[in-house]
Formats: sequence, C-alpha cells, structure tokens
Amino acid sequence: MMNGRMSITEAANQIGVTSKTIMRWEKSGKVKKAKRDWRGWRFYTIEDLEDLKNFKEAVFYETDIRGK
Repeated sequence: MMNGRMSITEAANQIGVTSKTIMRWEKSGKVKKAKRDWRGWRFYTIEDLEDLKNFKEAVFYETDIRGK
C-alpha cells in the first residue's frame, strides 16, 4: 500500500476475491465505485477496503444461511 492507497489487485487479495469480482460489484451498484488517480486507475483506501470486506461477509453469510 502506498500513501494509504492500494490497487484493485491489492484490495482483492486482502479480502479474498478477484479484481474482476470487485469490478462486477461496482458495475452492478452493490458497492460504491472506486476513486481514480490521474491515470484513471482505481485506488482504494482503508475505509473502502472495510466496505468491501463488509459487503463480502454479508454476501457469503446470506449464501451460507440459504445453503443450510
């Protein structure tokens, strides 16, 4: 993480999903869209990472309940 920012790949690795999954969540409006740097690349802050973790946990918790 550089300057309190992380790339989509770093964020995805931290929460245990792929970067494509995060992009799909953003596109469908399930999570807020990432901020972009001057190059147009996504970057994530610690707060963004927490939001992504919370969403992932909610999705997998709901899936576990339905699967049982």
